[in-house]
Amino acid sequence: MGNALRFACRRATTTGRRVSLLYVIQPAEFQHWMAIGERMREEAREEAEELLQVVSSVVQKRTGNMPTCYIREGTIREEVVELINEETNIALLVLGAATGTDGPGPLITYLVEKMAGQLRVPVTIVPGSLSEEEIDAIT
Repeated sequence: MGNALRFACRRATTTGRRVSLLYVIQPAEFQHWMAIGERMREEAREEAEELLQVVSSVVQKRTGNMPTCYIREGTIREEVVELINEETNIALLVLGAATGTDGPGPLITYLVEKMAGQLRVPVTIVPGSLSEEEIDAIT
């Protein structure tokens, strides 16, 4: 994620745009007692807000602007596509590719294999193996 964030911040700065961040809360699988399920949802929301606050401060330091933040609940791939379709000010999707042997990650695989021709914005996949200098050179 760090490389994708650096790329997005540099790109936003050079193009005069703003970074948007999305955190998707996975639906709770524990549904036996409603009170427990609701508490799990609240804790997930708090975790999302805390993480977005930390990442937002990094974005602000790098770009001089606070990012737009979105918190959604659902499956990651559906929420990413839905957000892109709803928010017409989003002009580019930046994703970080995993560096492990399991491939780039399930979201990237889905978007490239199933949605590539259907998205209304370009997708930039930032390899996790790039150095900061390499990212700076291409942005």
